[in-house]
Amino acid sequence: MQTIFMNLKVLLPFQIFAEETFVVRIVAETREGSFGLFPHRRDCVAALAPGILIYETKAQGEVYLALDEGVLVKTGLDVLVSVRNAIGGTDLGQLRNSVEQEFLDLNEREQSVRSVMAKMESGFIRRLAKFHHE
Repeated sequence: MQTIFMNLKVLLPFQIFAEETFVVRIVAETREGSFGLFPHRRDCVAALAPGILIYETKAQGEVYLALDEGVLVKTGLDVLVSVRNAIGGTDLGQLRNSVEQEFLDLNEREQSVRSVMAKMESGFIRRLAKFHHE
């Protein structure tokens, strides 16, 4: 009996994060729970929740990807995943540490952006009030 494999492509907004062939199975998370994909499963589209995507290849075994929310599309043997951010690894503990660090960096950048936005908004309001009084 001939084994059939899937092709997996994970896309980020500005690059291809991962492209795998010989994928045996995929497990993805949605808001309703996890579901598995095998090569003979019907075509489908799913909205992904932030979480862990697991795929298994012939050569690497199980690989884990921490994903931000996004979309999964399966057509035939091709599976396309489009997300805002992804972090990969083969060890869940290491992946967890990477995700925590990424969120800490994101929170610092987010705070910096919020501070700049607040300054811009207050400057805009001041100029608008000055313009209104003239």
